[in-house]
Amino acid sequence: MRIRAVVFDLDGTLVDSAPGLQTAVNVVLEAQGCSSIGLADVQSMIGDGIPALINKAFAQRGRTLSKQETDKAASQFRDIYADCGPRETPLYPGARDSLNKLTSLGISLGLCTNKPQRSTEPLLDALLIDHYFSAVFGGDLLAGIRKPDPRHVLAVLARLGIGAAEAVMVGDSPNDVLAGQGAGIPVIAVTYGYSLGPVEALGADYFIDNLRELPALLMDL
Repeated sequence: MRIRAVVFDLDGTLVDSAPGLQTAVNVVLEAQGCSSIGLADVQSMIGDGIPALINKAFAQRGRTLSKQETDKAASQFRDIYADCGPRETPLYPGARDSLNKLTSLGISLGLCTNKPQRSTEPLLDALLIDHYFSAVFGGDLLAGIRKPDPRHVLAVLARLGIGAAEAVMVGDSPNDVLAGQGAGIPVIAVTYGYSLGPVEALGADYFIDNLRELPALLMDL
């Protein structure tokens, strides 16, 4: 199998976004008179986008938000996260090395994340990794289409101009596995991400402990 493209998830795969998300969500909670939540709590809420994160956080504090309240809180969150997110979101060990190596091998790279586009692009820029990706699709770029919908992944591949038979997906969550496999491509799961249960239970095709392992694995496929 000749791999010509890798589609990456972002949060929990390339970057540890939990610290920045925790800062932003706690500012929103505290503005509504709720106590803050811990880092492990935030990690368990990541993967379904900002409105879902907001609702999960408030639910943990015994509050149910209306659609209007959720939209307002999400808007406040985005403004706060635009400032703290890039500062408080590190790359995982091995991420930059892997991106460098894959690029040197001539492999095209795409990003498929449920994080909004307006949050994703500044983060990639701040981490100095934006130039690696020829296609970046946030969770709000395609109306009504986001992981686990395989059309989200297929849109990235279409932008890259590479078919599913020559691509893989790399992620950390059930959304990544469902989207990738639904698109007809193998999924490589990282073992260090935000999966709520044992990563082996995700049903991915392959597993790696560090992104530095990725180039060698692709050469064996």
